[in-house]
Amino acid sequence: MRNLCMTVSFDGTNYYGFQSQPDGNTIQDYVEKAIHQLTGEQIKIIGSGRTDAGVHAYRQMFNFHTESAIPIERWCLALNGRLPKDIVILEAREVKPNFHARHSAKRKTYRYTINANQFPDVFHRHLQLHHPGVLNVEAMKEAVTFLIGTHDYTSFASRHSTKKSHVRTIYDAHIEVDASKCRPGHARDQGVIELFITGNGFLQHMVRIIVGTLLQVGEGKRTPADMKRILEAKDRSEAGPTAEGKGLMLWNVEYDFLEDQPEPPSFPVDDEDISE
Repeated sequence: MRNLCMTVSFDGTNYYGFQSQPDGNTIQDYVEKAIHQLTGEQIKIIGSGRTDAGVHAYRQMFNFHTESAIPIERWCLALNGRLPKDIVILEAREVKPNFHARHSAKRKTYRYTINANQFPDVFHRHLQLHHPGVLNVEAMKEAVTFLIGTHDYTSFASRHSTKKSHVRTIYDAHIEVDASKCRPGHARDQGVIELFITGNGFLQHMVRIIVGTLLQVGEGKRTPADMKRILEAKDRSEAGPTAEGKGLMLWNVEYDFLEDQPEPPSFPVDDEDISE
């Protein structure tokens, strides 16, 4: 049996998430169907994490075991020819037998995109949350720094979270602004705001609740220092609303072995998009 690891990029607009659901229509369902058409095998792929309906991925990772002898360099083209156009396999590689796409992950990065112009971008409306009001972006940049470190993130987890521990480590959290997306001569436009957040694991709805809270900071309803207070409260009711899923994208998943280092020991990495 070979263990193959693949990178998939997808627009989640028309799907019920990454992981298989009873009603089907998930990324996993389509990938497994494509593998079956190619090899004849009934295979269950293992994703690095789950994403909910409408959430996207720039680089999602998954692995599976196969008896197929198809050369590794032919897998991407072969599968892409059997997948919908909004699901694309970017890379394929053979990995050690005990590699596990979720357990072996070391870090994950999510990106959340906010269109802060007066009017939405009709061509990117399914990838961005449009916020029509003026935002204090500097206050948002300050607020997000309070999240960095190892903390109990209960305040930013769904009330339906079933995880025994809400302690996670956030290595980096920062905001970037693309002012080139402003319309010339329209002083009201603020461009596109992107939150990048990297951690060893995320809780259900975590990034989206963080975004909902940051927007309240940007609106002047909260101060940047409130983010620290909310974090320390360990109480979901203290944080802001859950932002829409369409602005969220799994940006990257990191593994030590992909940098030609020894394969890491397995450990669970939960992800926040269980029901994004």
